[in-house]
Amino acid sequence: MNKRTPFLSALIVSSMILVLAGCGSAAKNDSAEPAAATVAGKDKLKIETSFYPMYEFTRQVAGDLADVHLLVPAGTEPHDWEPTPKDMAAIEQADMLVYNGAGLESWVDQVVSGSDSKGTTAVEASKGLELIPGTEEEDHDHDHDHDAADGDAHATEAETGHEEEPALEHEHEHEHDHGAFDPHVWLSPKLAIGEVRTIEAALSAKAPEHKAQFEKNAAAYIAKLQQLDEQYTKELSGTKRKDFITQHAAFGYLAHTYGLTQVPIAGLSPEQEPSAQAMAEVVKFAKAHQVKTIFFETLVSSSVADTIAKEVGAKSAVLNPIEGLTAEDEANNLDYLQIMQANLTALVKALNE
Repeated sequence: MNKRTPFLSALIVSSMILVLAGCGSAAKNDSAEPAAATVAGKDKLKIETSFYPMYEFTRQVAGDLADVHLLVPAGTEPHDWEPTPKDMAAIEQADMLVYNGAGLESWVDQVVSGSDSKGTTAVEASKGLELIPGTEEEDHDHDHDHDAADGDAHATEAETGHEEEPALEHEHEHEHDHGAFDPHVWLSPKLAIGEVRTIEAALSAKAPEHKAQFEKNAAAYIAKLQQLDEQYTKELSGTKRKDFITQHAAFGYLAHTYGLTQVPIAGLSPEQEPSAQAMAEVVKFAKAHQVKTIFFETLVSSSVADTIAKEVGAKSAVLNPIEGLTAEDEANNLDYLQIMQANLTALVKALNE
């Protein structure tokens, strides 16, 4: 029996070595997938976007080459939104921050000047577009005839060759206070094309190895925007009337692009309460011009539009400024193009009443 002991001991030791080797191999296999995922993740740009249109435009251009994140949550009005410390940290860790500019994101200047990040490229999508001046206190003298070129200054399409924006410490070439300019450029499909081109140029500069794919993605989305622009041009050119009443002055670029005139109840901010005089002037205009639809918008109360509609015997309807998706929009999987189609349908109906 003693002669068999060394053999048994050797067998037991060998078995233990095999078991331990197997465990080590298993441990290596378990860690292989996360490691591969980490490597793949490094190839993707991390992009923070301010609010929904910037998110959608960036996502369409970046495709699967970037992780695109939306800062302003769904259902939140972006004009007065402020980033949390968590949001600030996400921006500093991102490769790029895409925002509209023109004064919409009042928090951007603070982020740009106060960030510790050296690698986050700040991209102002409206850069290169000629902006419409605007103030919080709109001029509500609606008694004169409304020439379509009256209320909305000229807006032009951005050029394709924008240089990459510098890192977050950069100084703006032009500072915007909310109210100095109308920021709602994305509501004109022509100008949305300019914003997409600006985003594409910035992405191509940030990751030149993917330039061809970014250009391809942008071209595909721009083709859809051009088709949308053609629909707007065709369907709005022959309407009976050219003026429409909105709850706040969000549709100036759209109006200018397609030969219309918006008559806003309040100013650029949807939270602004109109004065009694402004309300009275809009009521007077609506009665004089037999306006049958008063437009309100998503994300804010429709009470002001409803009050005027009741006063003049009109109905109220949605004209969506696409400043964010509602829970209903998300449930129905709606996107920028679909909401813009719905806006066109609503406008054509109201302008032919």
